[in-house]
Amino acid sequence: MPQTLPRDFFARPTLLVARELLGQRLVRHWEGQRLAGRIVEVEAYIGMDDLASHARFGKTKRNAAMFGPPGCAYVYLIYGMYACLNLVTEAENFPAAVLIRALEPIEGIEIQQQRRGASVALRDLARGPGRLCQALAIDRSLDGVDVCAPGAPLWIEPDADIAAEDVMQGPRIGVTGDEAARTAPWRFLVRESPWVSGTNRRGPFEETPGADAHPASAKMTCERGHVDT
Repeated sequence: MPQTLPRDFFARPTLLVARELLGQRLVRHWEGQRLAGRIVEVEAYIGMDDLASHARFGKTKRNAAMFGPPGCAYVYLIYGMYACLNLVTEAENFPAAVLIRALEPIEGIEIQQQRRGASVALRDLARGPGRLCQALAIDRSLDGVDVCAPGAPLWIEPDADIAAEDVMQGPRIGVTGDEAARTAPWRFLVRESPWVSGTNRRGPFEETPGADAHPASAKMTCERGHVDT
């Protein structure tokens, strides 16, 4: 039985969970194989006031998993075809989650390559939320899955501790809406990682402060329409 992150890990302030997910291993059990990658980039979405959030209009059939218990998966499609994985945080019925934006491929790389295509560079296998879901066979059938439950097809294992000086924090990618949504520094990534999505591996990010509490404007969730797949 693999060691997995417990529910208590996810039942905490979303910014803290987002920061501490960096370096952990996302594992997918698929057709008898382990497909896994180390998390190197995430974004946080917290509450119903985020104009970039799926939760901004309240609970719907599509986003119901966001309102579920901490430690559940919220999987949705962008452009009607690319899955994106989020991990639900905080208390049940409070819609908050962390989008997994990029992974460093670790296990089952050959299968990930087959799923993404032989011509795709190793660096690009899981560099972006849509790409990583394709590589790890994550789709809408996993929406609502409890990643803390024994025998789940998807879970998070403890892996590497990322030092504070190696974490960068800045605005989320592709977010629209009001200024608070566009500027909230709720994207976290591993400094100098070649696996992160986009181009901002150094700036305009800042070293992350202790992300153990919501800032006054922190009322956001799980977004988007913005993903570089």
